[in-house]
Amino acid sequence: MPEIIVDNLTHTFGKGTESALTVLEDINLTFESGSFNCIIGTSGCGKSTLLKMMAGLFDPTDGEMRLDGEIIQGTDRRRGMVFQQDAVFPWMTVSRNISYGPRLRGASKAEQAEIEAKWVEAVGLKGFEDRWPRELSGGMRKRVDIGRVYANNPDILLMDEPFGALDAQTKERLQADLLDTWRETKKTVIFVTHDLEEAIFLSDSIIVMSARPGRVHHVEKVSLPRPRTDEMRLTEEFLAIKRKLWAMLEH
Repeated sequence: MPEIIVDNLTHTFGKGTESALTVLEDINLTFESGSFNCIIGTSGCGKSTLLKMMAGLFDPTDGEMRLDGEIIQGTDRRRGMVFQQDAVFPWMTVSRNISYGPRLRGASKAEQAEIEAKWVEAVGLKGFEDRWPRELSGGMRKRVDIGRVYANNPDILLMDEPFGALDAQTKERLQADLLDTWRETKKTVIFVTHDLEEAIFLSDSIIVMSARPGRVHHVEKVSLPRPRTDEMRLTEEFLAIKRKLWAMLEH
């Protein structure tokens, strides 16, 4: 069964003919269970707005979104979100940050310790469990963000340009690590990015949004074999997809 269905969704900020601004219009999408999906488009096309509505941070003006047939209303632990900006708690160590969700749900100390150990290792932070966020690099803090979301065991992982502020080398390393974790967990991932190479490297499908008001212009299925390797970025198949997407965005 599809994990998320977006049905005739439109969203407008403000009211009245002069102040109203329609950012999304007539969006229809289906995100299959366990798939990795990227959303790309020019600035202001509503990518992040769409993602935040999937997270339940606010409701669409028209239309609806359904998770396993149930209308999405408000936030819940079935949908976890990673933002572009660091969201780590500076007063908590790495391990305490990662176990925050289970601790909030009342997990026992033994369960918390098990979850901390599992996800600290899964996101490559073993040996840094007791470090404070101020002692970590930007890439390491992003690993904490991802580990904390996964530790809460969501069905859907929503990611809003999580690697956008990182240098190219760190970004590519985190992309590869994210794919490793995704293969192990089979969570559905919806990932917003401006980076075409990132979208192609990560995705099963890429949703191309038009300029505001954002509409679904095209859905590109990425048939590159998995597991993905850095060498694939230089293949003609990869570069052909990049040229095709670039032409769409340019026009």
